Amino acid sequence: MSGVKRKRNVLNVKQKLEILQKLDNGESASTDAEDVLNEGNAISHSAALQSAETLLDYMGQRGFDYGDITAVRERCADIQQEMNKQQKQRRITDFFKQ
Repeated sequence: MSGVKRKRNVLNVKQKLEILQKLDNGESASTDAEDVLNEGNAISHSAALQSAETLLDYMGQRGFDYGDITAVRERCADIQQEMNKQQKQRRITDFFKQ
């Protein structure tokens, strides 16, 4: 595996200072550090749907079983439903902020 570089998630100075301040105040900061490090690894709903559509195209070209394709389409519908739910929640939150 020589020549393979691994991506390292590193906290920047501001993030480190915020976590240290929380520790000084007696708060737990372990979950904050994990959240910051995982932030870049999150995938958006729209990116997931695009990936799923690519997968469906591939499955169709390769003659996958109809049941498998249907299962992927159901997951796409679940993602779309979750995306709509979050969008609705944001609109409600934004409405009450005004």
